[in-house]
Amino acid sequence: MSQKDIIGRETRIDIDSNIQGVPAKIDTGADGSAIWASDIRIDKQNRLCFKLFGEGSPFYTGRTLRRTDYSVASVKSASGDKNIKFRTHISIVIKGRRIKALFGLCDRSTHTYPVLIGRRTLSGKFIVDVSQNEGIYPKLKKTKTKGLSKKLANDPQDFYQNYYLKGTAK
Repeated sequence: MSQKDIIGRETRIDIDSNIQGVPAKIDTGADGSAIWASDIRIDKQNRLCFKLFGEGSPFYTGRTLRRTDYSVASVKSASGDKNIKFRTHISIVIKGRRIKALFGLCDRSTHTYPVLIGRRTLSGKFIVDVSQNEGIYPKLKKTKTKGLSKKLANDPQDFYQNYYLKGTAK
């Protein structure tokens, strides 16, 4: 039986030996792993071509990767939307351990973490301790919900019309 390393809710990973220190979210609620990819296409030789990250990312190299070992999956997001994602294996290093993991390629430009590591990648290799935090990103300030709850209690209809339907928290 091999030793299982303890990992926190976030970590830094190295990708394909040439991109180092990429922030990754550890998500035991996600079955698979995902990585920010751009310019995803299939070329005339039927190879999957993509670039890791996007031009706005400090990890973007502009290098096109080509794969013949790829698949597609219909993936359901947390909001219930279904999307088609190309998947391919990418070599990564987590906590000094080299792993060839299957990643869904997608636009993660709006996400805090450009890489999400799911259960399949973690299984049998790591124990997740969510109390551990590498401090990659500062803790986000908690939203002030007391004021909103008070407004809701004072006038539920006004709250519904002016906050909920407009999707804003003044």
